[in-house]
Amino acid sequence: MERTAVVTGASSGIGAATAVQLADAGYRVILTARRADRLVQVADRIAGYGGSAVVHPLDVTDRAASFALADSLDQCDVLVANAGGAIGADYVADSSPDDWQAMYDSNVIGTLNIVQALLPKLIASGEGTIVLMGSTAGLISYEGGGGYIAAKHAIHGIAETLRLELYDKPVRVIEIAPGMVKSAEFALNRYRGDAEKAAAVYAGVKQPLTETDVADAVCWAVTRPAHVNVDLMVLRPRAQAAQYKVYRES
Repeated sequence: MERTAVVTGASSGIGAATAVQLADAGYRVILTARRADRLVQVADRIAGYGGSAVVHPLDVTDRAASFALADSLDQCDVLVANAGGAIGADYVADSSPDDWQAMYDSNVIGTLNIVQALLPKLIASGEGTIVLMGSTAGLISYEGGGGYIAAKHAIHGIAETLRLELYDKPVRVIEIAPGMVKSAEFALNRYRGDAEKAAAVYAGVKQPLTETDVADAVCWAVTRPAHVNVDLMVLRPRAQAAQYKVYRES
């Protein structure tokens, strides 16, 4: 039987790249995100080389819609919970509760909704895999990222807790924690469309990670033998020794 993978936030960035690689690995990929037109573009890309993809527009913060997606599927073998993002770079003293709430809803509650919705099918598959998209921000803090850091620390906590709670079930829980990834949208969204501030994040960094690099890691972890669990994979570009230590060419 063809294996099925659900990827949230699949309309662009890491989610889209992961969907493409999982389809190339033989999965029927269920593409979910809010922007249906972007999902269609990803599906067309997958179909272009003979892969299998289904478009299912979804906002993971909508709990009923998340469960409706689960009800529509005959099976689910892999969930890549990638939807989320960062808003703003304000210090805690100056940050907006609305921004924090939006980040918590998309990163944390959205992850909770889709995991709860699909968990019965992941268990029933006999070899289920949950991939949670974390971040180095979920492991190490830095100024100006309080809301995002709090959300990604929550994702790290969810991964660790799920792994304990599912220890006697045939489901792996994998956390992927990327560092500096140069994405077409992530920094731009974080800085509210300010292209100059977004570009400054990567200034002088010869080779930040790409969306494909992270997708490679996800696909590798997912395709290990079912008894092998990659608990946590931290990815950084070689230029980024730590959150604060980045080599930038002049």
